[in-house]
Amino acid sequence: MNRKIPTMPLISETGLKTSLATFRGKYVVLAPFLTLCQEMCPITTGAFIALRHDVNAAGLGNKVVFVEISVDPWRDSPGRLRAYSRRFGATWPLLTGTLPELQRFWKYFGVYFQKVPEPQPPGTDWWTGKKLTFDIDHSDGFILISPNGNERFLTASAPNLHCHLAPNLKGLLDSTGINNLCHPAADTWTVPEALNSISWLVGQHIPPQAAKT
Repeated sequence: MNRKIPTMPLISETGLKTSLATFRGKYVVLAPFLTLCQEMCPITTGAFIALRHDVNAAGLGNKVVFVEISVDPWRDSPGRLRAYSRRFGATWPLLTGTLPELQRFWKYFGVYFQKVPEPQPPGTDWWTGKKLTFDIDHSDGFILISPNGNERFLTASAPNLHCHLAPNLKGLLDSTGINNLCHPAADTWTVPEALNSISWLVGQHIPPQAAKT
């Protein structure tokens, strides 16, 4: 896989217009997410925390950037993204956009998302304290992008952290999310496996450091 990614507008967590072209010259590890996810996104954020720890330990922190881009244009405002970053340790670029922008962006990668009814009893918004009124069904996985803006690797599998997740992130999970964390499906990826993929992309071995997630 070696596809050139077209420039598509997005919005940063600071409210500024941006795009993936901002990260040209760096290797990009990209994942879909939403800040109000209760099933899988907190696990993906935990995996990214561990991956970035190991990438930094290998001296590649200035060459590899992790990015999470929303699949919830209805609720993921820049302010909410900033709050998620501060509260849950996702201290990398978090991007959002309008519904048409995100539909166009994620369609390019074959990532789907749609509004679905909120499970009952409804979860609670960690930012506002209000009950959630809907959920987002979406694809999982991560995408690797080369410094010249080409898509090089994509997996639609979910992360497997072997039931290890920081308490603040684990607290976002509902019963389905806890099951995903501790009893994941067979088709998953682990932090060492993702490191192997990133190592292939950058051309340098990145050893796992067994960082706590």
